[in-house]
Amino acid sequence: MKAVIQVVNSATLSVGGEEISKIKKGLVVFFCAEKDDAEEKLDFFAKKIANMRIFVDENDKMNLSVGDIGGEILLVSQFTLAGDAQHGNRPSFTNAELPERACYLYEKLGKMITERYGIVVKFGVFGEDMKILQENSGPVTIILEK
Repeated sequence: MKAVIQVVNSATLSVGGEEISKIKKGLVVFFCAEKDDAEEKLDFFAKKIANMRIFVDENDKMNLSVGDIGGEILLVSQFTLAGDAQHGNRPSFTNAELPERACYLYEKLGKMITERYGIVVKFGVFGEDMKILQENSGPVTIILEK
C-alpha cells in the first residue's frame, strides 16, 4: 500500500464536469493498494493519516493533526502510485491490486478513519477520470508506504 498525503487549504474533485467532493483545510490523500496487500495494513494507514502531526500550531511548529485542526480528508484512489518506471519510458502497473479488491480497501480505509478517529472523509469516484483542484499549503507532502 502507498499513500501520498498533502496538506491543503482547499480541494475540489470533479468527474465529467460535475463536482463530487469538496473540502476546506485538511488533507488530500492519494491511495493505492498493491497486489497481495494484507487488509491489516489499513489499520496502520488509518492511524497514521489521522494522527500525523503535519499542521502548524501557534508557534509555527508542525505539531497538529488533521483532527486537531477540525480538518477534512479528500481520499482519492490512484492506482498509478503502483507504477514501476525502472525500465523503458512507459510505466508498468502490474503491481496494482485488481479493481474490485482495490475499491474495497479504498472505501474501507475511508470508513475506518471516520469511525475510529471522527474525521470527515470525502471520496473521489473509484476508477473514473477525476479532476482535482487543490491549493496546497506549505507545501507539505508525505509519502507513506507499508
